[in-house]
Amino acid sequence: MGLIMLSFFNTQIWLHPTPIDFRKQIDGLVLLVTDHLEMDPTSGQLFLFRNKGRDKLKALYWERNGFWLLYRRLEQGCFKFSEIDRLVIELTPDEFGWLLSGLNFMEYTPFKSVNASSFC
Repeated sequence: MGLIMLSFFNTQIWLHPTPIDFRKQIDGLVLLVTDHLEMDPTSGQLFLFRNKGRDKLKALYWERNGFWLLYRRLEQGCFKFSEIDRLVIELTPDEFGWLLSGLNFMEYTPFKSVNASSFC
């Protein structure tokens, strides 16, 4: 049996910051992405959703021939979200990591990339 490994480093990551009904499974989340967010759920992008209590995340991801549904439940604490009045926001891989680590990703800014050729 082969090892399954997902990497989202080169993937666009979208967070729907409004809490959703966490009874939704793949089909319900696909409809939410298609009808409400007006995006393509089969685009290879990762779509994140949260519950009202901020202690659960669901992620919907299309890979080649089917959907992945990932679920994260915290046993203590909650995910940190600032008040966001947008329908969907794009997260960088760093921001996604900060969110999963319990940090408020909107309060942090990564270092800017530097073009090494400018030193020559």
